[in-house]
Amino acid sequence: MADDWNNGWSGNGSASTLFTNVRILDATGEYPYTGEVLVQGNRIKQITRGSSRFGSSSGYGGGMSGGATVIDGMGATLMPGMIDAHLHLSWNNAPGIDPIQMMELEEHMLVTMEMAKLVLDAGFTAGRGAAAAKPRLDVVAKKFINQGRFPGPRYLAAGPEITTVGGLGDAAPSHIPHEGLNLGLVVSGPEEIRRTVRQLIKYGVDSIKLNLSGEALTGMGAEETPMSEEEVAMAASEARCRNKVLSAHARSSGSVKQCIRHGIQNIYHASFADEEALDMLEAAKDRHFVAPGIAWLINTARYAEPWGIKPGSPVAMEYERELEMCVDTMKKMHRRGIRICIGGDYGFAWTPQGTNAKDIETFVTMLGFSPMEAILAATKYGGQIMGMSDELGMVKEGYLADLLLVDGDPIADVRILQDRNRILAIMKDGKFHRAPKMNEARRRLTA
Repeated sequence: MADDWNNGWSGNGSASTLFTNVRILDATGEYPYTGEVLVQGNRIKQITRGSSRFGSSSGYGGGMSGGATVIDGMGATLMPGMIDAHLHLSWNNAPGIDPIQMMELEEHMLVTMEMAKLVLDAGFTAGRGAAAAKPRLDVVAKKFINQGRFPGPRYLAAGPEITTVGGLGDAAPSHIPHEGLNLGLVVSGPEEIRRTVRQLIKYGVDSIKLNLSGEALTGMGAEETPMSEEEVAMAASEARCRNKVLSAHARSSGSVKQCIRHGIQNIYHASFADEEALDMLEAAKDRHFVAPGIAWLINTARYAEPWGIKPGSPVAMEYERELEMCVDTMKKMHRRGIRICIGGDYGFAWTPQGTNAKDIETFVTMLGFSPMEAILAATKYGGQIMGMSDELGMVKEGYLADLLLVDGDPIADVRILQDRNRILAIMKDGKFHRAPKMNEARRRLTA
């Protein structure tokens, strides 16, 4: 799987593994403590506080204790794998929307799997699909990842976004009204919504996503709310009767209120939520998650000039304005105890897959989160938005063994989570995607 699998480490990830001499960042909110973690199969079997009993002077594995392979962390941090709440595996780091939607299906499936590996390589062991560029890309990606045929994060599959005529995702020009030119599935009226939702469920998606607001880059204003109450209600009813989670692209205040009225769990963006929307959301905060996608706003406003979006241009200024609103709104939500997750709408050339951990730093530097709170947004709350709050996103006994071994203390400097070289090992489901390297152990011992 990973290219460094055989680089000096011997051991079977499917057997028992004991991490010793580690600082455990368990994502409960408690400050990291020294201890040991025993993984058996794909679960965390036991956590022991205190100094190492089985440390290996050679470091990072090779030792055995009671049938378990011992990984001597030498003071490195053991923490849950990161979780992206707003993931687009079929967004392929392209320089715009057109190259994504116009890519041929066969190439697109392969590129989607490339993106899956990039995300896992960056330490993201799970992610919630926010939308797919074509109907079954996410479904097939999830299937092949689960079968172990391709590396990728634990994944929940989405279908294409459902949008209104002329809404976000309806990209076909007026003189060529063709569905194949659209990134979204274009509908008009409750019955078309009903059929589209049923079709996506037939394909095998885990969630249904509605485009309830616009997007400055596409020409429809971010503060517009184009989908009718009847259409939203129909989508919610059809999804709910099949036990599917609902998500929404919801930048406008009106669209956030639609999410709350109709029980749409995952609210993406929410930049322009007004005080009424915030009051409604706070009253229902145990039923919703917000993922602002702030990296998209920052990078589109400031760092996309090589791809034709010059800072200071009208469209860039629209994103600067929304960024200012987003920062203010997220601070208010955070103070109200609303769950905010990372997930920055990665997958464009100026927001490339694999840089997803930048969100954690942004939550600290711009949104007023403490480092611990930002890491909880990337771990504990990620497990919750995945629908796996009792087994994912924390280092706890009985939880799934999705773990990172990190060189340094992420609480002291969250930026180290953006450095692949500082992520010494990546374990997903009890198996190493990236195993610790012996030469790295020697370097750390020398230091």
